[in-house]
Amino acid sequence: MNMRLFGATAVAVWALSLGCNTPSQDMKTTDYVTKASELPTPPDAAQKPHITDIHGLQLQDDYFWMRLSDEQKEAQEADAQTAEVVAYLEAENAYKKDVMAPTEALQTKLYDEIVGRIKKDDESVPVLDKGYWYYSRYEEGKEYPFTCRKKGSMDAEEEVMLDQPALAEGHSYFAVGGRSVSPDNNLLVYGVDTVSRRQYTLYVKDLRTGELFEDRIPETTGGATWANDNKTLFYTKKDPMTLRSFQIYKHILGTPVSEDVLVFEEKDETFSCGIGKSKTEKYLMIGTSTTVSTEWWYLDADTPNGEWKVVQERERDLEYSVSHYGDHFYIVTNRDAKNFKLVKTPVNATTYDHWEDVLAHRDDVLLEGIDIFNEYLVVQERQEGLNRIRIKRWDGASDVYIPFNDPAYTAYVGANPDFNTDRLRYSYASMTTPNSVLEYTFATGDIETLKQQEVLGGEFDPANYVSERMMVEARDGVKVPVSIVYRKGLERTGDNPFLLYAYGSYGYSMDASFSVARLSLLDRGFVYAIAHIRGGSEMGRHWYEDGKLFNKMNTFTDFIDCGQAMVDAGFTSPDHMYAMGGSAGGLLMGAVMNLAPGLFNGIVAGVPFVDVINTMLDESIPLTTFEFDEWGNPKDKDYFDYIMQYSPYDNVEAKDYPHTLITTGYWDSQVQYWEPAKWIAKLRDVKTDDNLLIMDCNMETGHGGASGRFERIKEVALEYAFMFMLEGIDE
Repeated sequence: MNMRLFGATAVAVWALSLGCNTPSQDMKTTDYVTKASELPTPPDAAQKPHITDIHGLQLQDDYFWMRLSDEQKEAQEADAQTAEVVAYLEAENAYKKDVMAPTEALQTKLYDEIVGRIKKDDESVPVLDKGYWYYSRYEEGKEYPFTCRKKGSMDAEEEVMLDQPALAEGHSYFAVGGRSVSPDNNLLVYGVDTVSRRQYTLYVKDLRTGELFEDRIPETTGGATWANDNKTLFYTKKDPMTLRSFQIYKHILGTPVSEDVLVFEEKDETFSCGIGKSKTEKYLMIGTSTTVSTEWWYLDADTPNGEWKVVQERERDLEYSVSHYGDHFYIVTNRDAKNFKLVKTPVNATTYDHWEDVLAHRDDVLLEGIDIFNEYLVVQERQEGLNRIRIKRWDGASDVYIPFNDPAYTAYVGANPDFNTDRLRYSYASMTTPNSVLEYTFATGDIETLKQQEVLGGEFDPANYVSERMMVEARDGVKVPVSIVYRKGLERTGDNPFLLYAYGSYGYSMDASFSVARLSLLDRGFVYAIAHIRGGSEMGRHWYEDGKLFNKMNTFTDFIDCGQAMVDAGFTSPDHMYAMGGSAGGLLMGAVMNLAPGLFNGIVAGVPFVDVINTMLDESIPLTTFEFDEWGNPKDKDYFDYIMQYSPYDNVEAKDYPHTLITTGYWDSQVQYWEPAKWIAKLRDVKTDDNLLIMDCNMETGHGGASGRFERIKEVALEYAFMFMLEGIDE
């Protein structure tokens, strides 16, 4: 192929379809589509039928061959299948690059613009823990932070615990996992991943000398927990194939890793486990969980060789989390409490027949978590989709809520390791308010802003933007919140470019937060909105349960109904509406494309989970067994039939689809690269339109994309440029 010729053709198409700095009322998407046939010929993946026999059916998958094992990917010499797969992915990348070539200058402009708003020599707010102030800081020109501390005062000499820029040298991907300092402040354990598969090797550093211990522990979750003897570590191992966190080991510094003792093994393949420590540092805590069930074990941190005890044995549909205070465990649980409640139980009598209510269940308030202090209980709640932080004295003398003023916002309790502090550290942001770190003084109620994210460039003023919240009535009568932001002065002409984002799975709530990158959309006339659809927990636990398993279709129809409501409200039209979602939100994008392709002009599907049937049938794939209670097990015919209604890959058919940009990572451990690769190949085979269909496969990263602070912004610039191209925005 003559890529230079293809590039010239794409430039011609660009010149014909663009020519204005703001969205043109004269330039419609159809003007671009009529020229799309002049674009280069896209890759044509080979079809190699693979048959799966299930429930009396034969499912044919023409692109099953695209799946490679980790061993194949890691082999120094590629076999024929690996070579064919890599060649296909590289062809898709070349095609994407050629199609997007006319936007390269715009992508560079967007990158520079976004980076230009970010403070290069930034520093986190220091956190006090056992006499040391801990913080991280960036230096200009560096992609990774320095992890630092100072003893006693911020005026003391700086101690660089981890020089991440130096550690990252020579690696195309670099990530530090959990970091934990020993109780005597002398040792640091941390994890490093240089592949992007979320498998970390643990290292131990002597902070007094700067030397690394010879101890190296591979295939972990990235963090470790110290016993109080300053020499015993507990860590979690991952299954090398499924990446399930399934074993807890005990390691004594200076001894061979091969002699580490297995202290807990989760043999139920639907559960994953981990280990931590109570805030009081009195107890080591092992937690194991699946989507609908949890179980906790505890051990006195002073006796790491002692016998672990269970808090409450697992039961189906029983979830709980444990905090320690005094002679009691404080437990957030859904036992007889759909929206969760807080109970307490004596440490020496922990089963639920001993549980005593502290905060009763409320039908209209979701209890999300607690933080315990010597004199105060801090409660994180959610009501009507909005965060609340409640502060309650143990003696009952006061019970107050921190005030928040924006119509849509995010607020959450931050790092508060000091059990005896008189202040609460928390974070706040809205769609118009930059990320802020604040402190609330318990005794007085005074609030101090310790830091607010700086937006450089001198052009940002919160007063120039408007945030609002709408309640959209879905087709079944349920009211769905939508958080919206746009530039002040925008008129509802029906032709405004509009980006609708959502996630809608696992009970994760997507709050209305601030983004410096998003300003590049708003300042070019875009409206941005988050649809808080069912499948999250914004409106309570029922919101999640109404968007999973046999209720999953609600997630997709909620999103479609929210999009249609934005059109009906005069914000936009299908010619200017765009949708974005990633991972399970990418599943949302794929389902919406099949169910309502005419509602959106363009779709950005990030690392999309689109091959639901095939993935959930294969228990060797990471996350599969852990997620049977989220999607269902298709080996059960009822679940199979229901999933087949929405699985994007299985529902691709001959019809017109929106312009689509798909992103993925070759080393993705959460959604394997072959799902989007198969999906785009199948879409190309059967779709009836000439709309753009491109995929960006980062061959060096996994689920989270690039690891560098600024490198990942290049991915954002690509996504924005894709939408701007379709809108006729060339600057």
